[in-house]
Amino acid sequence: SKPWRSREKMRRRRVARRRLLSWIWLLLASFSVAGLVLFMVQHHHQQDESQLRVERDTITENVSPPRLNFTEEVTSASSFARQLGEQMTLAKAYVFIAKEHNNLHLAWELTSKIRSCQLLLSKAAMRGQPISLDEAKPIVTGLSTLIYKAQDAHYDIATTMMTMKSHIQSLEERASAATVQTTLFAQSVAEALPKSLHCLMIKLTSDWLTKPSRHELAEDSPRLVDNNLYHFCIFTDNVIAASVVVNSTVSNADHPKQLVFHIVTNRVSYKAMQAWFLSNDFKGSAIEIRSVEEFSWLNASYSPVVKQLLDTDSRAYYFGDQTSQETNPEPKMRNPKYLSLLNHLRFYIPEIYPQLEKIVFLDDDVVVQKDLTPLFSLDLHGNVNGAVETCLEAFHRYYKYLNFSNPLISSKFDPQACGWAFGMNVFDLVAWRKANVTARYHYWQEQNTERTLWKLGTLPPGLLAFYGLTEPLDRRWHVLGLGYDVNIDNRLIETAAVIHYNGNMKPWLKLAIGRDLRKFVRFRYSLKTVLVMV
Repeated sequence: SKPWRSREKMRRRRVARRRLLSWIWLLLASFSVAGLVLFMVQHHHQQDESQLRVERDTITENVSPPRLNFTEEVTSASSFARQLGEQMTLAKAYVFIAKEHNNLHLAWELTSKIRSCQLLLSKAAMRGQPISLDEAKPIVTGLSTLIYKAQDAHYDIATTMMTMKSHIQSLEERASAATVQTTLFAQSVAEALPKSLHCLMIKLTSDWLTKPSRHELAEDSPRLVDNNLYHFCIFTDNVIAASVVVNSTVSNADHPKQLVFHIVTNRVSYKAMQAWFLSNDFKGSAIEIRSVEEFSWLNASYSPVVKQLLDTDSRAYYFGDQTSQETNPEPKMRNPKYLSLLNHLRFYIPEIYPQLEKIVFLDDDVVVQKDLTPLFSLDLHGNVNGAVETCLEAFHRYYKYLNFSNPLISSKFDPQACGWAFGMNVFDLVAWRKANVTARYHYWQEQNTERTLWKLGTLPPGLLAFYGLTEPLDRRWHVLGLGYDVNIDNRLIETAAVIHYNGNMKPWLKLAIGRDLRKFVRFRYSLKTVLVMV
């Protein structure tokens, strides 16, 4: 019947669909299993490959030789690098000789081989492996052939030695001349007055002339002779330098109003110095400005050094014709400061300030970083001069400054005695007057009229005048060497009470800019503070 047939068709269709679904699931399962198997095989293969790679790298590391020390290679007696270096040196000598004999072709051939040798040595150093026989053989053979060719051209050992000797002598003369010229140029720059400083002095002098109120600066103040206060003296013609010394001292003082500064300058700088210090307030400290020309008692009849400074022979010795036998050949001695009376005033402090009992002397190229008032309470044990010693092993001892071949020196002084420094000194003026140190200074200046005891400067006569009268201070009070010594420990600079630019690279010169900025930070800070006041 029709109903039965329709049911049969529907049943067959359901069976067909079930079979189709079974096949689909079977295929999906097969694909999944196959994918899993492939993944596992590939992963295992990758692990094997990575393990083999690690093993291969390990073997390579173990087999590869250590990196070459090329310095040892060049100095080794059995290395090709040393052989090439020695041949190259000999070839360079023959290049000079060939050029002198106008054999330019041989010189060119030698130069070409020298370049090849240099290239090979450079490659060996870069790759860190020794030069092999195959690499060295063609160059060694070529150089040997050319050297033999040069020898065959009568460039024998005697000719080579004479030629090289003449070249060495010529180079030494050129190097010596260049050194002298460099020193002269550096000295000229160090002595030059910067344009900005020159213009500042002109402006200050103009202000002083146009404003009569600036003509007096605490000249009659009782503070100037009060021994209960802290007195400092500075002898300079440099306005900026003096201002930095004063400003850095008061900036680091616990009680700046108790400080008194005695500044002595010359006639040229006097008006500018007056105008500058009158127009600025240094935290209430007292400042006295005097001119060295005021000291009428300091004349040639009283002071041997004044007589020497006025002597034409002394001026010719420092600034005369350089070709003259009587002129000193050392460039550093041609500095105007050696003929400046300001440089010698430190030996007349008790006479300049007769009412004072203790004073601290400061050079104009120092910067103060700590409070200096504790210096006045130091016990000098009856000595006149408190100073930092500068001897270190064999350096800066008496024999470095004085002529001990002269019996006048050798009979009275120990050549190994320790030297000390001017620049930051505390002077007991009562003990000075009692020991009559100025008379001792005069005696030694009179003995040195022919410059047989020492050549120049104020330190040698200071070492003689204060011999046995100097109390060593802690090194941290006064650190020297700035301005020329680039190897000063920065920690020492940081802890110093006073840093001293006693080299030619003064902070106010262009010569000093960019050389060692870290060492000039303290000065530039003080200088900036000063310039803001203008």
